[in-house]
Amino acid sequence: MDRLKVYLAPHTKRLLVIEDNDRERASIVELLAHDDIEIASAGTGAEALALLRERAFDCCVVDLRLPDMSGFELLERLQAEPDLRDIPVVVFTGKELAGEEEARLRTVAKSIVLKDVQSPERLLDETALFLHRVIGDLPEEKRRMIERLHGSTEVLRGRKVLVVDDDARNIFALTTVLENQEMEVLSATNGRQAIEIINATPDLSVVLMDIMMPEMDGYETMREIRKDPRFRTLPILSLTAKAMKGDREKCLEAGASDYIAKPVNTDQLLSLLRVWLYR
Repeated sequence: MDRLKVYLAPHTKRLLVIEDNDRERASIVELLAHDDIEIASAGTGAEALALLRERAFDCCVVDLRLPDMSGFELLERLQAEPDLRDIPVVVFTGKELAGEEEARLRTVAKSIVLKDVQSPERLLDETALFLHRVIGDLPEEKRRMIERLHGSTEVLRGRKVLVVDDDARNIFALTTVLENQEMEVLSATNGRQAIEIINATPDLSVVLMDIMMPEMDGYETMREIRKDPRFRTLPILSLTAKAMKGDREKCLEAGASDYIAKPVNTDQLLSLLRVWLYR
């Protein structure tokens, strides 16, 4: 209980950056630092655990490659300690994650940011969320980074998206939303047609796939698409009418990258598209 009081009492929020490469660590600290938070850093898992046991932190940024233990091990140790279990962890990694590694991480980390072009913005944004930072109080350059990310039609502009739905009204509604983001929209009203378009469009960025279609439903269509090694990593977001328990698992098993329930919430859809198109 005392621990909770410490957590809730107003205090300067503390962030711990766990990264073994000195240059990387310095650049993360510089990216996130401002006078509204305190930042400590550690270069090994053992050092990180010692700091975490010594005082309360509000968020951790963890690189998966540490010299003395893997980031996975460190996270599992945090999970094993009741006092440390609830600290929000943002995994920041350049490591390509295998499916099961990502699934394992998702159970212990609040978010995963892959090191790439957009990663500084995302890291700033994710940590700001867990540290309850007031974005308006950040220095202008950091504020701009976050605003760019949130308003970023940049990542969607000019990208080709295929909308697959047997109902013309749904296609029309989604096309309007996506064209407003300056995306180029292709459409198909059944699975067969969708597969033909995917085969004929090498620069396709993402597919929105309705699940309930006659003849060949979304599940079957996705399985068919995933059989082709060229389309193993093509982002496919499935649209499920009934967000019933088990639907989500069924979509992911059939090969969906992610899913969204209908009626589609526009903000949620755009935010999902941004996440999948960052990669």
